[in-house]
Amino acid sequence: MRLLISFLTLFTVMVMAVTDPVQAAPYNKDYIGEQVTHRAAFEDTLIHLARNNGLGFIELRAANPGLDAWIPGAGEKIILPLRHLLPDAPRKGIVINLAEMRLYHFKNIGEAPKTYPISIGRDGLQTPKGATKISRKKAGPTWRPTKRMREEDPDLPLSVPPGPENPLGSHALYLGWPQYLIHGTNKPYGIGRRVSSGCMRMYPEDIVKLFPQVPVGTPVTVVDQPIKAGWIGSGFYVEISPNQAQTLQLEEEKEVESYQVTEDDVAFINKKAGIHKDDLNWEKIRKAVKNYNGYPIKVFDMNDRSVFSDVKKEVEMKAVEAKKIIADEKTEAVKEAAVVSTVKAEENPKNTFSSIKSRPRLYNE
Repeated sequence: MRLLISFLTLFTVMVMAVTDPVQAAPYNKDYIGEQVTHRAAFEDTLIHLARNNGLGFIELRAANPGLDAWIPGAGEKIILPLRHLLPDAPRKGIVINLAEMRLYHFKNIGEAPKTYPISIGRDGLQTPKGATKISRKKAGPTWRPTKRMREEDPDLPLSVPPGPENPLGSHALYLGWPQYLIHGTNKPYGIGRRVSSGCMRMYPEDIVKLFPQVPVGTPVTVVDQPIKAGWIGSGFYVEISPNQAQTLQLEEEKEVESYQVTEDDVAFINKKAGIHKDDLNWEKIRKAVKNYNGYPIKVFDMNDRSVFSDVKKEVEMKAVEAKKIIADEKTEAVKEAAVVSTVKAEENPKNTFSSIKSRPRLYNE
């Protein structure tokens, strides 16, 4: 009986070690997904391709500058930015990056997150940043316009019951921040744009997937990171998304102002690169920032032998310099020893002959 109890105790401890989130290791890669190139059909539009591939409209447009959003053209190559570097945030619960308008759900510690495009608050009604949690959930929510909404549009009803006309869609996740939700929508083609009053909207099919996977109390972290960086295999990548101001300019088809890299951005990239920070190609990084394509761009590869040949040359040059310094120091030491010996000989002339006899004979005297 004691043996059985001991076995069951050991088995329980082993199971806890495997399943306990505290002891499990977090997902340790810097990225998820793979890049895809789509050959456009005649009937393709960016807005439909975005929804069919789990992308937002603006991120697909940023990845394919110059393409007509409504008539890309049959046979045109379209980049589907399905590979993402992860935001610099705790890898648990829900992480939202406003810059890329994307939600990451870390359901199980150690597993890659699921990711979904979202819409966020428009200019003047920004989605807040910071840490909160899911406070409650509701399938079939009732929408009640805020006081501000009714002041802007007095014709709005006091409430809208569940159904196809409900702006909250079929499901809603309420946050610890009053009046802010993660919810579905009855206008799915607004996903991936800054069009909400601050809430985070999802495609109807995506909120249905996420809703049952998120219990009340799930932590939610909201960040705004246009610049992300990380490793994919032996390569170091940066991913630059349009910031919120650039997103509005893209939406309105205006000339987009260049994003200015800050000292904090440089420090962040260098930190992620670690010991290879001096090997980064900053010309490529600046180009990536200028283009803001929203997908990872390689700026260094540990397998690039040209980089290492340059490093090797530098190391060899430093080694030669070090040897020369050592040789010079030895020469100076010999000279100093000779001077000391001469001084001693002059001070003690009686010992001069014996000292000469005692030293090794280098030539016939």
